This record gives sequence, C-alpha cells and structure tokens, in this order.
Amino acid sequence: MKNKKGVLNIASLAFYLGITALFTHEMDAVINFEWRLLFHLRTLEDTIASRWFVALHFPIFLAVMLFSHHPNLKLRSGFRFSVCLFLMVHSALHFWLSDHSQYQFNGLLSNLYIYASGALGLIYLLMLFIANKSNFSKQNDV
Repeated sequence: MKNKKGVLNIASLAFYLGITALFTHEMDAVINFEWRLLFHLRTLEDTIASRWFVALHFPIFLAVMLFSHHPNLKLRSGFRFSVCLFLMVHSALHFWLSDHSQYQFNGLLSNLYIYASGALGLIYLLMLFIANKSNFSKQNDV
C-alpha cells in the first residue's frame, strides 16, 4: 500500500467487520448455550444463566460503540487495538474449548463468525504495524 490513508482504511474496515462478526457470534452464542462454558454462569440454571449472559452483553456492546468512536484519538485508538487483541484471544479460547463436552459451536456459520473475528482483529493489527513501519506519521487515527 502506497499511502497511510489506504492502509488505515483497510484497518478500519477490518475493525468494523471484526466487531460485526463478534456481535453476530454473540447472538449465535445464545442458541448454542455459551454460558455453559463460562465460570460463574455455568453453575446457574439455563433460564437464569441465559438472562445474565444476554444482559451482560448490553454494557459490553455499548462500550464498544462509545469507545470505538471516542473523540479522544488516543483513547479511541487504544480501545480499538485492545478490542482487536480480544478478538484474537476470543477465537483462540474457542479453539481451545472446542473439545469441551458443553461446546455447541459446530456449524459452519458459527465457526465462521468466531474465527473470522479473530482473523480480522489480526488484519487490523497488521495494518497498524504496516502504517507505522512504512515511514508514515506515527499518529494512529483509526
């Protein structure tokens, strides 16, 4: 890529696609009983755990929307960087848990959402690395 703007546009697209895949996965997680894999929620009855699982996503989704568009460039960039790291770790955790007896994510679409989000997080981070390594300005503006 010849210019920083083009690289950062790819990074932004990867970020938005990554969180879209994550949000879609989290809807899929409800029908696949993901709370059965989570520390405290797995000890609760399914009806209670499912309600908590969904409710806990409300502040998480709000934080993603607010901080990924925060007017403070440093905060916004740091948050997006952290989210993309999380996308990669989240995918790795799913891979690690895939042999668990309660793991239900076996379909093509379920796995696409999970692993695409991790790959897109990696693409975002690689684009930032390329933008900063290629003698562009050091300021991250995505």
